[in-house]
Amino acid sequence: MNNSKFWSILSNGVMILFSVLSLLPFVLLVIASFTDNQWALANGYSFFPGKWSMDAYRYIATEWDTIGRAYLVSISVTLAGSFISICISSMLAHALSNSRLPGGRILNFLCVFTMLFGGGQVASYYVWSNIFHIRDTAFALVLPNLLMSAFNVILFKNYFTVNIPASLKEAARMDGCGEFRMFWRIIMPMSLPITATVGLMTGLAYWNDWTNGLYYLSQRNGSKYYTVQLLLNQINENIAWIVSNGSTVTVNASEIPSTTIRMAIAVVGVLPVMVIYPFLQKYFVKGITIGAVKE
Repeated sequence: MNNSKFWSILSNGVMILFSVLSLLPFVLLVIASFTDNQWALANGYSFFPGKWSMDAYRYIATEWDTIGRAYLVSISVTLAGSFISICISSMLAHALSNSRLPGGRILNFLCVFTMLFGGGQVASYYVWSNIFHIRDTAFALVLPNLLMSAFNVILFKNYFTVNIPASLKEAARMDGCGEFRMFWRIIMPMSLPITATVGLMTGLAYWNDWTNGLYYLSQRNGSKYYTVQLLLNQINENIAWIVSNGSTVTVNASEIPSTTIRMAIAVVGVLPVMVIYPFLQKYFVKGITIGAVKE
């Protein structure tokens, strides 16, 4: 066996090992969600539980009308936020990728500066709540924190600089193509890998986000805008309260799958991401590799 073949087998083996180790927690998560609650309380989580049960998912099913609405809110917020974020990030990146842009150095500096320093949560909360008045509205889930990312702008900018030839842009301008038309008809169709990459990262951020709802939505007026993450977290907290106060409530706390419900909630929350990610993986790998490299 030559040296290169040995290192190839070794590197593949290491990557397979890391892949298996990465998958094991997800496998345990799913198995634990199907484990009988009393068995899990007595023995802990196991890859080979002694007793299986669907009680955790039956409990979630009883709340499915509310959870289904939360899913629609999550999907709507994720799609709207990701689309708007891609649009504004890519358009800003297109402008910054132009070396002849007046004040381009200053704008690039300001973009990077926001990655290092922020105004703080208190100032942000005051601006969004008292100036823009987004409390208890759908805008509270879209606008703060996630809509604009300097990192995404830099990824787009580097991709445009490295992979979109300047001669192509000049040819389009000579043919009478305006900047807006050139951007949507030429540049964006050629930027599918980085668009899918940024879209996936932004979509994941919106799907998993619950801090915006925690800050800007109240249970009284904003609960109709609860996302699946907010709602499932609330269900989890309600179960914990019922279990801790079982002697003072009419619900039999022993019948609630207090332990396995947490695993089932995590499965319900992560399932859409696990379904979508394999279809975008090839674009994600290519986009994040090319977009992170600068000449």
